[in-house]
Parts: sequence; C-alpha cells; structure tokens
Amino acid sequence: MVNTKVTLSGWQLDNPIIPASGTFGYGVEFKDFYDINILGSFSFKGTTKNPRFGNPTPRIAETPMGMINSVGLQNPGIDAVINYELPNLKKFFNKKVIANISGFSVDEYVHCCSLIDKESQVGIIEVNVSCPNVKCGGIAFGTDPKNVFEVTKSIKEVTTKPVYIKLSPNVTDIVSIAKSAEEAGADGISLVNTFLGMRIDLNTGKPVIANVMGGVSGPAIFPIALRMVYQVSRAVKIPVIGMGGISIAEDVIEMMYAGAKAVQVGSANLKNPYACKEIIENLPKVMERYGIKDLNDIIGKV
Repeated sequence: MVNTKVTLSGWQLDNPIIPASGTFGYGVEFKDFYDINILGSFSFKGTTKNPRFGNPTPRIAETPMGMINSVGLQNPGIDAVINYELPNLKKFFNKKVIANISGFSVDEYVHCCSLIDKESQVGIIEVNVSCPNVKCGGIAFGTDPKNVFEVTKSIKEVTTKPVYIKLSPNVTDIVSIAKSAEEAGADGISLVNTFLGMRIDLNTGKPVIANVMGGVSGPAIFPIALRMVYQVSRAVKIPVIGMGGISIAEDVIEMMYAGAKAVQVGSANLKNPYACKEIIENLPKVMERYGIKDLNDIIGKV
C-alpha cells in the first residue's frame, strides 16, 4: 500500500492531483464523466470582479504537443461565483476547492479575495498575477517583482486563508518573482502559467488566434516548467504547486522530485476529460514500479 496523501498549508489532500484553473470550469462539465470527488481538489475558473465575455474568437489553436489559448478570462464575475457557482458545486463536490482570482488592479484583487475568503468551500486562494496592470501601461503584474510584492501584501491584509501566487513563466528571472511573493507573505507558489506564443494560418497569412498571441500549454512545455519548479522550490521555503504539460502519472512523480508538493493538470483535461481520473488511478502503480511508498518522501529530492 502506498501513500498518495499530501498537505498544502495544513490542508490534507487525498492525492496531489488538481485540475488547473481554466480547464475544469466550476466542475459542472466534468461531474457527468466521473465522480470528481476522487480529485485532491480543483482550481476553479479564473474569476474577476466583473463578468467577462473574454477575447474574440478564434481563441484556441493546436500546436505540436500542445495548444495555444487566448480565452481572456471569460467568467461570470465574483458575485455570481459566490451566489450561484459555489452553492451549485456543493451539490456534487464535497471537498474544498482552490479559488483562482484575477484582476486588473490591486483594488480588484483585494475586492475579490476579501469576498472569496469568507467562503467555507474555499481551501486556498490562488492569485493569478499574469493579468495586465491597467495602471502600469498593461504590463502584467507577474513580470515585475515590485508589482507582485504589492499585490501579495495587499491581499494578505484582507484574507485569512492561505494565498498562493500563480506565476507567469514569461520573465527573465522566475526566482526573483517567487521570492518577492514570499517576502510579501504568500503562503505558497503555483507555477507555471502558460508561455506566450502564436501561430499563423498559411492559407490566409494571418495569425490563427484573433488576439494574435496566446498562452502555450501542453506536454511541449513540461521540461521548462519542471526546470522552473526545481529552481523556485529551492529558493523559497513555502510550498510549490507545479504545473505545465502534466498528462500522465510519471509526470507527477517528476514534478514532485523537482520540488512540487502537489500538481495541477491543465490542457490534458481539454483533450481527454478522463485525464485526471486516469492519472489518479495510475499513480499508485507508478509509485510501486519505482519503489516509492510515500509521495512525501520524494518531494524536492533531486
């Protein structure tokens, strides 16, 4: 018998498998495929202060070993999430969830986080700092250590739940960004978000994505994400949730060796709605194959 239980900021999960924000909605779309209570938890769709329709279409394109998306944070807004999505979720999911929060100003982040902090169904607040800061010319919060520090500190002042900062990999020094979040009081780090990329339709000579560029995800980015998790987990003392191209149980083991205490599975869910279920079922078998009795024994052991 192997142990797949892991702990994030005092919250014990049955296993480290967490569907990533933006790939699992609010759970409704997946509950008819399998009992999603087998998950460690899941990170719900990125939520903003006001409802957002998102970017113009087309906003998804395939790439070798992955995909590009530029959905643009389509969501019903924080009030609808609290008043409808969470009560509805309670009907079929009996565990706490990770609340992914986005914003375009510090005030927006603070507003949404202070509200979601009051919800008993939320175990961790995951703050996406890949959004453009409208007060700084559209530069993403997560590319500037000072912005990351300010956002994190402001959110910690109005919350009681653990706050994990989800970092963009589109920076020159991911470690300095992570350390800024830690210094500002972050309880954990989630990384990585998608890499900026684009594709061109040769029939038209124009970008496939209406927004020209989008976020690259999928197995192609796994080695780079793994490297960043390795670097950050050794630079900070707070937990790291690793993500980026994870699609099989073996990827989970690699991420945990690199330093992740739990993992998130993203675009694999869009290709195969049973992806997380299959990973959870295969994880004990893979652990036994490599002589791993307890996942906690391998975290950061590289």
